[in-house]
Amino acid sequence: MSVSVLGIRHHGPGSARSLRDELERLKPDVVLIEGPPEADELVRLAHDPDLRPPVALLAHVPGEPSTAAFWPFAEFSPEWQAIRHAVAAGVPVRFCDLPAVHSLASRPGATGDAEPGETGDAESGEPHEGEAPEGAGARGPDAKVPGSRGEAAHEGETDGETDAAPEAVRIDPIGALARAAGYDDPERWWEDAVEHRGDTPFHMIAEAMGAVREGHVADEYEARREAFMRRTIRRAVRDGFERIAVVCGAWHVPALAGTSREGAPWGAGLPTAKADDALLRGLPKVRAEMTWVPWTYGRLAAWSGYGAGVASPGWYHHLFASPDRPVERWLTGAAGVLREEDLPVSSAHVIEAVRLAESLAVLRGRPLAGLAEVTEAVRAVLCEGDDLPVELIQRRMVVGERLGQVPDSTPMVPLQRHLREEQRRVKLKPEALDREYDLDLRKPLDLERSRLLHRLRLLGVGWGTPQESRSKGTFRESWSLAWRPEFDIDLIEAGAWGTTVPVAAAARVRDLADGGGTPGQAARGGASGGASGPGGGAPGTVVPGGGGPGRTGPGGGAPGGPGGPGGMSGGASGGVTLAGLTGLVERCLLADLPEALPYVLDALSARAALDNDVTHLMAALPAMVRAQRYGDVRGTPATGLATIVEAMLTRICVGLGGAVTGLDDDAARDLIRHVDAVHTAVALLDIGPAHPGGAVGSRASGGSTGSGEEAPRERWLVALRGASGRADLHGLIEGRLTRILLDAADLDTAEVGRRMSRAMSAGHPPARAAAWIEGFLSGGGLLLVHDPRLLGLVDEWLTGLAPEAFVDVLPLLRRTFGAFAAPERRSIGSRVRSLGAGGGDLAPDAENFDEERAAAAVRTVLTILEPAISGRTGSADG
Repeated sequence: MSVSVLGIRHHGPGSARSLRDELERLKPDVVLIEGPPEADELVRLAHDPDLRPPVALLAHVPGEPSTAAFWPFAEFSPEWQAIRHAVAAGVPVRFCDLPAVHSLASRPGATGDAEPGETGDAESGEPHEGEAPEGAGARGPDAKVPGSRGEAAHEGETDGETDAAPEAVRIDPIGALARAAGYDDPERWWEDAVEHRGDTPFHMIAEAMGAVREGHVADEYEARREAFMRRTIRRAVRDGFERIAVVCGAWHVPALAGTSREGAPWGAGLPTAKADDALLRGLPKVRAEMTWVPWTYGRLAAWSGYGAGVASPGWYHHLFASPDRPVERWLTGAAGVLREEDLPVSSAHVIEAVRLAESLAVLRGRPLAGLAEVTEAVRAVLCEGDDLPVELIQRRMVVGERLGQVPDSTPMVPLQRHLREEQRRVKLKPEALDREYDLDLRKPLDLERSRLLHRLRLLGVGWGTPQESRSKGTFRESWSLAWRPEFDIDLIEAGAWGTTVPVAAAARVRDLADGGGTPGQAARGGASGGASGPGGGAPGTVVPGGGGPGRTGPGGGAPGGPGGPGGMSGGASGGVTLAGLTGLVERCLLADLPEALPYVLDALSARAALDNDVTHLMAALPAMVRAQRYGDVRGTPATGLATIVEAMLTRICVGLGGAVTGLDDDAARDLIRHVDAVHTAVALLDIGPAHPGGAVGSRASGGSTGSGEEAPRERWLVALRGASGRADLHGLIEGRLTRILLDAADLDTAEVGRRMSRAMSAGHPPARAAAWIEGFLSGGGLLLVHDPRLLGLVDEWLTGLAPEAFVDVLPLLRRTFGAFAAPERRSIGSRVRSLGAGGGDLAPDAENFDEERAAAAVRTVLTILEPAISGRTGSADG
């Protein structure tokens, strides 16, 4: 019987190659791997060709998905190569670290008594945090780093160790060995000594780790982990296996291999089985489930927040996949990336870059050019000193954009499985790379894609992030899609709301309407704090932002049911703002959830009836109007929306006069923002299906829609006209309301001139006059170009100011005119010079008017408008 303990560097390509060769030589009849024993049953999926790394083992506590841990595997991970070798050879694989049921129970906030009475001996193996991977950055094999929390058994180790012994002394074994060898960079020493060698001397690594650990006293968590590993080895011996291979982090080798005395049996010099059993007795325990999930190289990279990752997974994958001529192949690939971006890179560039990288390696005494050397060669030769294309290569090649894949036979919650089906149906493939999509909602496929993405955002799965659309039409949407591994945790949590995406999203909407959380919390867009997850939890832990099931429960809240509108209004009025409910209505329509919409509308109606603050109503109205418009574009019935919008607009018009008075500068600016938003929303109402005549028809008929009721635009303008005539207005508000009424043709230029003269008269302070100008011109400065009288009034007021008053109002005027586009400012300056020359009454550019060129422009416009004119004439004749 032989026990071979093989110390490796987690995610080390050299270690992976050497381990594969060593297993071929040893031909073990069982392989023990550092990792959670709950994953033993999942090893069989390694047979499936659809299981493609990078992937990760995910352990979570049912009902508490925020208590979870990951164990990532890449193609170049030694543990993955050990699994593939064992599966191909038909050899059993057992994971030998502490079980996840114990490690998850030891987390802060974990429910250690989730299974009453289930404490006692550990029977499996656990994830580990608080340790870093061998040689990751300035940390060595399983080096403990104060305050850091690694992410996986082979990546770093769960937070149990950090929690159990926060004061324990942390050791950096690779750093110690590197310093002894005369290196100031531990990572570079490990690459030179191990990764760039043709083989990994496992006995030398064991001897080196033994020297580093000499005198080291393990903390409680580390001691328990190593005790369980020894227990698993003893169990394999009792089961009759003759050739046992143990794959673990190099740091643990001295604690598992025992004495190095020639001919000594395994176990000599190690703690006894009785001592290990005593150490493992009484561990807390929870119920845990485990599965495979896709992972990404971006999540392996230390720069994305994964404290126990590797900074260059793409480079490591290249070293593993291309052991022959890695420098030449890498630089050739870099040249290809630059050529895809239309950058001129020739074969001569590549040849010179290879020579430079190899020369740098020789000068630095390295056996092979490393990432530092090839990066400097790329910057100097391929990119000619420009750092921007170097960053492109860093993102695409050094880190990589690879996303793993798991087969359909992988254990999943029903919601995950349904999402995979939906992704296939709408032809959206999850990818790690950000990909832009422009959706045309008039196409059925794009409409279904939009609905799916909006539903997922309601569930807290930010796979898609809405972007500002280049089109002004409501039938287009722009999205940026990027899949993140933590979305699987979000889906597990969202599984409490339902088994399909539409059902779960509808239940989540009802809970949000009851105050169970805000939509913004539910959809955080995929941003995360690296592998640590958004909540600042331990690496290996993802803490989803959305709340769990609320009072209505996953299936509750149906209108008319026990959790229906009658029991909801109290919660809504106590926890959700009016603007939040209107935004929820809009998102409900975007996600096409008609079964949840009546529930939210009832909550909105109840809240709006109790809210007496006009600014709250003004903040809520635009989203309601957009929701009504989107409902029309998407064909979604929005019964009840029009009634609520009508009531809200009426209350806004009635209360506007009292809301615009007695305001300071900041409050005035906030109110102007609300007024502009409501003005835009009212314009949408007038061109909507409820008012087919539009604003023009309303004005032509003396302010009537033809049904005896005033059009929304007319009522709104009447309210603005009444508010603008008050004597106690802030100058900013009065100027803005006057401009809106002028643009709407509700005031003529003569009346505007009188108002401007009054605002700039000597009876008003200069600061108020400047605020009036700022409000009036916030709609654009071309008005002064085309109306010399108004420009003359501003010029006369400004030149008549006393020097002290001019200095006081200058910052306000600079801010006002500085917001104009450069052509507008030039045109205004030209008009002012014309005023000074006595040409203020001239029409703009009258002296330079070219009738021949103008006639050509008129003919072009008539050609464009001819079909519309002909159609209108034909309709009249008919």
